[in-house]
Amino acid sequence: MRIMAGTTTVTTAGTRVQLSNTADPVKQLIVRVPSANVGSIYFGTVTVSSTVGLTLYKGDELSFNLRNGSVLFSVLYADAATSGDKLEWLAIVE
Repeated sequence: MRIMAGTTTVTTAGTRVQLSNTADPVKQLIVRVPSANVGSIYFGTVTVSSTVGLTLYKGDELSFNLRNGSVLFSVLYADAATSGDKLEWLAIVE
């Protein structure tokens, strides 16, 4: 197992961005919306948009425990209501 951390920037609002292109199974994931963001972040899979996925706001933090590694890191995406907003993440992968 290893720990990966990063920040995903949504350059153009309405255009989803892959968190990581690694296909490693995720054991645990923490995502956080920086307080400096202007708008909402949308978190989900390849279909994420302003109407599909989880809507997160400034300061929100979520933790996902996927003990069996049933989700590959490469299927996780973020989108944003405001261009340039970010999603910070920390993942434990196999």
